[in-house]
Amino acid sequence: MPDDLRYLAFYLPQFHPIPENDEWWGEGFTEWSNVVRAVPSFPGHHQPHAPERVLGYYDLRDPGIRELQAQLARDHGIDGFVYYHYWFAGRRLLEQPFNEVLASGKPDFPFCLCWANESWTRTWDGLGNTVLVEQTYGDDDDRAHIHWLGGAFADPRYIRVGGRPLFLVYLASSLPDPRRTTDIWRDEARRAGLGELYLCRVEAVSDRGDPTALGFDASVEFQPDWLRTGPRLSMSSDGVEPTVYSYPVTAELARTNAPAPYKRYRGVMPGWDNSPRRGRAATVFAGSAPERYKRWLASVRAEFRPYSPDENLVFINAWNEWGEGNHMEPDERWGRAYLEAHAKAAGRWKE
Repeated sequence: MPDDLRYLAFYLPQFHPIPENDEWWGEGFTEWSNVVRAVPSFPGHHQPHAPERVLGYYDLRDPGIRELQAQLARDHGIDGFVYYHYWFAGRRLLEQPFNEVLASGKPDFPFCLCWANESWTRTWDGLGNTVLVEQTYGDDDDRAHIHWLGGAFADPRYIRVGGRPLFLVYLASSLPDPRRTTDIWRDEARRAGLGELYLCRVEAVSDRGDPTALGFDASVEFQPDWLRTGPRLSMSSDGVEPTVYSYPVTAELARTNAPAPYKRYRGVMPGWDNSPRRGRAATVFAGSAPERYKRWLASVRAEFRPYSPDENLVFINAWNEWGEGNHMEPDERWGRAYLEAHAKAAGRWKE
């Protein structure tokens, strides 16, 4: 059983107000605005998820909170954060926390970036076709983007694979010409003295297939895998219900998923319930619990064989996706049980 895996958790920065969210959703809007409004949709449905007091309803502009997050992650066997990065033709959103992490050198905790390259829409209030910020693409923007990223790649905390900075793209299929973009990035990185890049496509939604055909080095399994959820469950008697699947069944389907014929890093999730964002139109994976997460991660640890000493990554969705009921951070129901389950499954538990 390999003990040299690196466990990286996706990290959402939308826990501080920004002018755009004030305009679109109301003054002071953050992810917590949705979280606190969530209500149960069927018997036994646990909502809302309330953070434990150690972090509380935090504001990511507070450097003390960012230090506490890193300490909790480090103490429980999580090796780095994958910060979501929002780039729209040079315009960045939700950038303040990461800017401060980069400028201050704190917390002293490994990180990399994942470009969340979707247009922003009014999905949360059911008006998904209303575009708030459109994602556009172009050669000049690809060059500008990689030059901006170079400043992050140069940070000594930045996660590398064989000495190459790790960069993820959430929806590679949305790029008009993925191979052209990755070629531009690689060429510009060499010219700028950044060296070689290690690029991963995220297998989100229906994105699948050999990543090398698109110019990427590997893929990242992103849970939940919407193509392998198992049968839908009926949980409500009033005819109005969210889409509900079984967390244990989904974990078992993931465990038995055939190895890909290309480099694909494994992924796990502590749970999923986007009721805070979608109300009765939510998708819920019922039956998630720390012990079940522990079994899922333990099976990944037992079965995954790194492709090389540095190609040893496992991805957790997510550290703090509270609006999707998908968080390792402590809450009032479970406390630190998910973090402790992670530490035990990863072989990092300290009595």
